[in-house]
Amino acid sequence: MTTTPALFALATSLLWGLADFGGGLLTRRTPALTVVVVSQSLAVVALGAIVVATGGWSEAGPQVWFAVAAGLVGPVALLAFYKALALGPMGVVSPLGSLGVVVPVGVGLVLGERPGVPQFAGIVVAVAGVVLAGGPQFRGAPVQRQAILLTLLAAFGFGAVMALIAEASTTLTGLFLALFVQRVTNVAASGTALYVAVRRGTPALPSEGFPWRSLPALAFVGLADVAANGTYSVAAQRGPVTVVAVLASLYPVVTALAARGVLSERLRGVQAAGAGLALVGTLLLATG
Repeated sequence: MTTTPALFALATSLLWGLADFGGGLLTRRTPALTVVVVSQSLAVVALGAIVVATGGWSEAGPQVWFAVAAGLVGPVALLAFYKALALGPMGVVSPLGSLGVVVPVGVGLVLGERPGVPQFAGIVVAVAGVVLAGGPQFRGAPVQRQAILLTLLAAFGFGAVMALIAEASTTLTGLFLALFVQRVTNVAASGTALYVAVRRGTPALPSEGFPWRSLPALAFVGLADVAANGTYSVAAQRGPVTVVAVLASLYPVVTALAARGVLSERLRGVQAAGAGLALVGTLLLATG
């Protein structure tokens, strides 16, 4: 694989890792559905302006339905993931979320991609490193088990979104349109869910009201998530999905490091070892 797809895939990991960290922090103060709706709405505004400026409407075609499907699956995955992040330690939840990589890797294998021996070894090492980087803890209270189940649901959804968005466009302007359609669908689906939740008595806002001070952070989460989808799509179009998907799924290492730097969460020995394995796997995948 050439260097360019690897760089785009690693950029995806960086963006998703930072977005997950920000989303996890926000959902500890604001309901998860509200975080999803507001952050994605801000992303829609930005993407809409880009689509108009680049003439992305001219790229509309049947492939846009892949973006619609990704937009329907995405809110379910995000909601489950943010709730899991609010329930359990980020360093545990985030690595399990990356297991969704099996979906796009499986699609790549079905389509005939066959990674070489160094790349296959890199896949195994990187995935093991990602899981260990979270310092997995499977014992504890029912809340922890609920967090794990929610994370596995999110992982499947994330993997499905990765596979769908890679098929949603073939050009850069088409990618902007696909991402815009995906986010509009996201907002429509999650907004409907929020409306139903409010009708059932679930508060949409924290007790102090709308989190205006969190608006920059909400915008960052939405835009970083969109940018990650974009860099992943570019990487998947230029390199083998079986490799690109694994490189893009290293984001839990970023989340764990951010938690260490901002929240002073201490890395356990198994986490440090996992980060090292993830790095080794990355090198094997990028050079294989």
